[in-house]
Amino acid sequence: MAQTASTMLPLGTPAPAFSLPEPATGKTISLDDFHTAPALLVIFTCNHCPFVKHIRQGVVDFTRDYQQRGLVVIAINANDAANYPDDSPAKMAEEAKTFGYPFPYLYDETQATAKAYRAACTPDFFLFNADRTLVYRGQFDGSRPGNQIPITGVNLRAAADAVLTGQPVVMEQKPSIGCNIKWKAGNEPKDYG
Repeated sequence: MAQTASTMLPLGTPAPAFSLPEPATGKTISLDDFHTAPALLVIFTCNHCPFVKHIRQGVVDFTRDYQQRGLVVIAINANDAANYPDDSPAKMAEEAKTFGYPFPYLYDETQATAKAYRAACTPDFFLFNADRTLVYRGQFDGSRPGNQIPITGVNLRAAADAVLTGQPVVMEQKPSIGCNIKWKAGNEPKDYG
């Protein structure tokens, strides 16, 4: 199982705009749809990655807990569906229904949104405050497939708690670890550090 770490986009970065289809509903959803939310979490994810599967229920539980407090959660799949058919839009719609995703699960076919966020792995988490400024990027928690650490979402929960109570996120931020985003041939980012 290859491991890729998130690029750790600089804190303070404004949320890059997006307008992407949601395969489960056929709707197009954009960043501007959530301009009044007190905080926004963008997750780059997919269906087939073992790291995603490992924390999937934890992310669903986290979302249900924090949506009640005003956090908006958006999931985006940017994988090359031609070479990874388990990540196709049809399979995404099935995934969202099967696991009861309480958030929109969007498809970034061109991979432009993933590049704008400098997303590198699945899962990759980006938390923005009310001004849509990046305040947290990194891991859900320290749990990984096979390491026996409980799935709690402790890192992301602490960051979300701070943002939603108007406090700075002061904790050490550790990169998320997961499968690399499956870039289309010739579309791989050239400037990721």
